Amino acid sequence: MVSIDEVRSQVALGNRILAHEGVLDAFGHVSMRHPADPNRYFLSRSRAPELVEPADVLEYDLDSSPVKKTDLRLYAERVIHGEIYKARPDVMAVVHHHAPAVMPFCISGMELLPVMHLGAVIGPKVPMWDQYDEFGDTNLLLVQPEEGASLARALGQAPLVLMKGHGATVVGSTIQELVFRAIYSCRNAEYQFAAQMLGKVMPLRPGEVEKSAQINAMPTANFRTWEYWSARLEKSGGGLPRLAKKPVGRSAKRASVNRTTSSKKTKAKGRKR
Repeated sequence: MVSIDEVRSQVALGNRILAHEGVLDAFGHVSMRHPADPNRYFLSRSRAPELVEPADVLEYDLDSSPVKKTDLRLYAERVIHGEIYKARPDVMAVVHHHAPAVMPFCISGMELLPVMHLGAVIGPKVPMWDQYDEFGDTNLLLVQPEEGASLARALGQAPLVLMKGHGATVVGSTIQELVFRAIYSCRNAEYQFAAQMLGKVMPLRPGEVEKSAQINAMPTANFRTWEYWSARLEKSGGGLPRLAKKPVGRSAKRASVNRTTSSKKTKAKGRKR
């Protein structure tokens, strides 16, 4: 079973990858269900996704209250995660985002369609949720449990749901699958938008969506893409901070030399005595 330390690292890394790939910006958030307790999940404190570190990741119950009392600022929309975990026992990871690729569909109401084989991760039909239908005029943020529950109902058994004038919420059975789905649903949206500029869109047939989705869900696909996006993040200098196992840098080297020299002097004095 995955350790809690590893869960925190994966949540932090998922945030950073999605920020680096343009899905998240200063806003949005990634969560992961507790691997041993389905009634808990992990989500960062309120922080820009690109900056999230494992130490920022807190544990919550499904009512989206921190398990341990904290004075840290928390995401206002964390009920999105808690209510989806309540409604979907199969879901192990959730991301809410406002990616530029999907916003034209959230604004226009035009249906987001699977148009390429990797885009099959969005499923045959993407639901649209309009907060106004149940709650009237709001600021479009989801801060009440009943709003999160309404979104979860609109999501149903789909892999993602679009939110009118707001963004999208995506789910996955692992955090690797979640990142795969979030990124390629955005790529799919970009290609659909470009194809519409040419005048014609030929979406995948239902059977093609089903068979392509099965291939995309294979562990090899998720491992390969997770490794690729992690490497891109590392090359950019945006990877997770690491604790040095050995002294590094000039000051550390001087400290090491001083300790060695001091040790030699002590031994020499001992021999003279």
